[in-house]
Amino acid sequence: MSSNTTDLTGKLLIAMPEMGDPRFERSVVYLCAHSDEGAMGLIVNKPTDDVVLGDLLEQLDIPQGPSTRNIIVHYGGPVEHGRGFVLHSSDYQSDTATLQVDSRFGMTATVDILQELARGEGPSSALMALGYAGWGPNQLEEELQENGWLVCDAELELVFGTSDTDKWMSALHSMGIDALNLSASQGRA
Repeated sequence: MSSNTTDLTGKLLIAMPEMGDPRFERSVVYLCAHSDEGAMGLIVNKPTDDVVLGDLLEQLDIPQGPSTRNIIVHYGGPVEHGRGFVLHSSDYQSDTATLQVDSRFGMTATVDILQELARGEGPSSALMALGYAGWGPNQLEEELQENGWLVCDAELELVFGTSDTDKWMSALHSMGIDALNLSASQGRA
């Protein structure tokens, strides 16, 4: 990271009311990676309309057992919609590839975690996402400067234990902010 770039890996981005992109309106994004090369995250509060984990397991010919967890599948972002990612608690490590984001969160994008979830095993907390949110070099920093996002700490309860409809407001409240006090217009001091 350059000296003027703060590493936001493991943080949550909260979309401001004036977010111009409807795909990110009232979004909460968990940042899995952030560096000088760009950023990658998963939207954690926008469930897909009609897809659950069982549907994906069926499409991938992964047998489901009586303990299969019925995890809601989320719209992770506008990049690579056909690619799946599982954001999970750090009590799971894939045999093939888990990105250990920090001491509390990991992200795995390989089929072995789906096989374990189908058996009722795997991480204690998990969120499935199709697609991801990506930013090129300095793009996220520019959006932050333009007041497109607020940044807050990611808590397991907020990401995995709060309903999707309440995550945006709960993330704001975790910072002591009332959504009614957010301006839809930008200002500079």
